[in-house]
Amino acid sequence: MKSAKTHFKRVFDNSILTFEELITTFAQIKAVLNSRPLCPVSNDPHDYEVLTPGHFLIGEPLNSFPEPDLIEIPSNRLTRFQLLSQMHQNFWKQWSCEYLTQFQNRYKWQKPNYSEVKIGSLVLLKDKDLPSLRWRTSQIVETHSGGDDYVQVVSVRTSTGITNRAINKIYVLPIET
Repeated sequence: MKSAKTHFKRVFDNSILTFEELITTFAQIKAVLNSRPLCPVSNDPHDYEVLTPGHFLIGEPLNSFPEPDLIEIPSNRLTRFQLLSQMHQNFWKQWSCEYLTQFQNRYKWQKPNYSEVKIGSLVLLKDKDLPSLRWRTSQIVETHSGGDDYVQVVSVRTSTGITNRAINKIYVLPIET
């Protein structure tokens, strides 16, 4: 909740909202927080679905309607509805970025432990173009070590094919099934 309050203050700081707009905004923020991935749903290597808090609330992942990207448009050119959508998109952008960085360990004065990077692990990929409540999942197919015998690059299988990603650009889900 602390991270949600921090981002809410950043995004909605100088805005004056009506009661209905505030309730709608809180419902959207609740949906964003409850869409975060927790762990894989099944052991099937071709199943990229993840368990979310939304599964516990309504029995399925949370969905949202697609909206046009309004982040780059100046706020004085937007209608009230578009302004609220822009604030929601800004909240999603900031919160999801912070949430993903929680999965990366930083090592200072000690050797990194890449034991969590295993073949078959379900990982999240950072994608700035995804709309809110969407997470790009993939599975590690192969690991590639560098000259120091540490894993530097992994090959991941997504729904569109196999690609290579640097180890610092993937986020391993903390709980395995």
